[in-house]
Amino acid sequence: MRFTRITVNPAQMGGVPCPRGLRIPVATVVGTIADRMAVGEITSELPELTAEDVREALLFAAEAVREQQLPLLAGA
Repeated sequence: MRFTRITVNPAQMGGVPCPRGLRIPVATVVGTIADRMAVGEITSELPELTAEDVREALLFAAEAVREQQLPLLAGA
């Protein structure tokens, strides 16, 4: 999968993935969704982001999880 809006720059934010070179990590965007914020609320709180940035951050996170094995406890 190709991501056109997610950038990684070792000289910025410690090299963590961010939408369009902004100083907002993908993890922060995903966390706002987990905190039950709507896309409109997120873009209102972080006006540098667009709805498409939020969407691609979620797709990126989903792909990242799909690509690695996560340590989960059995029966949890």
